[in-house]
Amino acid sequence: MIYITRRERFCAAHRMFREEWSDEENMKVFGKCSNSNWHGHNYVLYVTVKGEPSEKLGFFININTLKRIIREKIVEKVDHKNLNIEVGFMKGKIATTENLAIAIWNELKPEIEKEGAILHCIKICETENNSIEYYGE
Repeated sequence: MIYITRRERFCAAHRMFREEWSDEENMKVFGKCSNSNWHGHNYVLYVTVKGEPSEKLGFFININTLKRIIREKIVEKVDHKNLNIEVGFMKGKIATTENLAIAIWNELKPEIEKEGAILHCIKICETENNSIEYYGE
C-alpha cells in the first residue's frame, strides 16, 4: 500500500460558540476563541490518500487530480472566508478544527473514491503547536 500526502494552505476566520449560550458561557467554555468579533488562522491542510499503483501508470491517483479535487472542493470554498457563515459544509456546526476536519473528510471522500483512491487521513494544523488528525472513524 502506498500513501500520498498533499499539502494545501488557507486562511479563514471563525468563532467557536453556541448561539443558545450567553457570551459569558461561551467565553467560559471556548475562551478567546469565542471572541464575538471573530479571529482567524493560517491553516495547513494535509490530505493523505492510499492505494496500489497500477503497473500501467505507476501510480494509483494522478497527483494533479488530487490537487484539483482538494482545491475545488475545499480551498476555494474556505480560503479567506468566515467558516461560520460563508462555508456551506460548515453550516450548523461549531467551527472547531475537529468539526472542520470531519466536514472536509465528508466533502473529499466521494471525489477521491471516484478516482480509485482511498482517503486515509485529514490533518489540519491550526497553529504551529496545535494540529488534529481524522481517519474517518
